[in-house]
Amino acid sequence: MALNDPEAFIRANTLIAAAPQVPEIRLHLASELTPIWQATETWLTERNVEPPFWAFAWPGGVAFARHILDNADLVAGKRVLDFAAGCGIAAIACGMAGAASVEASEIDPLALAAVGLNAATNRVPVTLAGDVVGEACRWDLILCGDVCYEAPMTGHIMPWLTAMAAVAEVWIADPGRAYLPKSGLAAFGSYRIETTLELEDRTARDVTLYRLAGD
Repeated sequence: MALNDPEAFIRANTLIAAAPQVPEIRLHLASELTPIWQATETWLTERNVEPPFWAFAWPGGVAFARHILDNADLVAGKRVLDFAAGCGIAAIACGMAGAASVEASEIDPLALAAVGLNAATNRVPVTLAGDVVGEACRWDLILCGDVCYEAPMTGHIMPWLTAMAAVAEVWIADPGRAYLPKSGLAAFGSYRIETTLELEDRTARDVTLYRLAGD
């Protein structure tokens, strides 16, 4: 069902709820009451489903959403990309804050479907895109929430993001992941974001917002 009808799969495995600290946005999220929360890796593999990162509001995206909704002038009138958008919470916040256009990119088709459903739930227009790494810049602001959690991922995206930072603003929201670059970042905000022991090894994460320097 996931490939044939991704929206039906998402609706069957999530509940509509608000992420902690962002009550303005409603999302299709997994919970203790939904099947995907208890799905094993084998169950997902048998159904050709990637890990459901899209079914959770991760700390980086939540911090971005809170910051953007509280500082709408930072995105108003801008062309925004939510890169590796997950559930799309940051993209939706940008739409609510008056961005000129909002694009959300994800390589997982189910994640893109989830972003589409979440955007529709909040009545915010979001354009969906697949893999954009390597494309020319068409944005004023690129948001990267919690993207430095694996070495291969970080190594793949950072050269492109650094090139983008020469012609656009690039923000990274990081909750202390191991592969965040050690240089080229200027912090401009921080948030303590509530999380859950099912996702993290603690009940809250300190998320720092960084501006990436370009080449």
